[in-house]
Amino acid sequence: MSRSSRISIFLEMMSAERGASQNTLEAYERDLERFEDFLSSARKDLTVVEASDIRTYLADLTAEGLSARTQARHLSSLKQFYLFLMEEGIRQDNPVAEIGTPRMAQSLPKFLSIEDTDALLKAAQENQTDEGLRLCALIELLYATGMRVSELVSLKISQTQRDPRILTVMGKGNKERLVPLSPRAREALDRYLLVCDNFLPNSEQDKIKDTGWVFPSRGKNGYLTRHRVGQLLKELAIESGVMPSKVSPHVLRHAFATHLLENGADLRSVQKMLGHSDISTTQIYTHVLQERLQQLVFEKHPLSSKS
Repeated sequence: MSRSSRISIFLEMMSAERGASQNTLEAYERDLERFEDFLSSARKDLTVVEASDIRTYLADLTAEGLSARTQARHLSSLKQFYLFLMEEGIRQDNPVAEIGTPRMAQSLPKFLSIEDTDALLKAAQENQTDEGLRLCALIELLYATGMRVSELVSLKISQTQRDPRILTVMGKGNKERLVPLSPRAREALDRYLLVCDNFLPNSEQDKIKDTGWVFPSRGKNGYLTRHRVGQLLKELAIESGVMPSKVSPHVLRHAFATHLLENGADLRSVQKMLGHSDISTTQIYTHVLQERLQQLVFEKHPLSSKS
């Protein structure tokens, strides 16, 4: 069996048995093919790799200027691949097991202020064309639910129709979660759904085929791309007077979480709405809680300097 065939079978397993998303599968494929190319220069096979080979590979990534976070992702891909080879009986050990994850500096997520977010929302509401209604629905849903942009663009109409107060989101690993939907976001969505068919391809054959996507397009997947959503938000930022460099779909997800915590939401609830499987992932937002608690003590404690 060829080396590339082993990668293909691994990807098939991750998709069929573990429900890995298309984005995750593509990331695994890129990482493993890059490692395979690295090994080819040393005339080594994927199945006979030693820990020393992986350390050399990580050093190579460092020399190319890749961040510790990117190196950690590569290492995670290799770990999953060699676990698969062990399960298949191709290897007796995992050469990645004894290698520590590169240390990463803890960086706080970027997020928009409430004022900047309001400016974006107001600018989106002013455009009453079909494109404007779509953009308004996109940004209202992103900010109201904290969805990942990949979850947003692949949203199906059936996911919006179970309960007007709730949106059903299909997250990583095909895990379904329910997120409350504000009346304002629901109104923006309903107004857009009246015209969403106008974004279907013009050919009669495609019109007959009902895709069911909330945000259909002419792309190969049949729905709006993540890249295009990012472009639309940058254009909206310019119109609203917000720095385009500050705006992206992921920044709106961070704004959702941060603004909730600033206004009293608890971390567990935010974790569920974001679709984080581990609370440690959500804890990047604890700086918001710490600032709010400090302000609370300063303003409310009887012995504070303010009192």
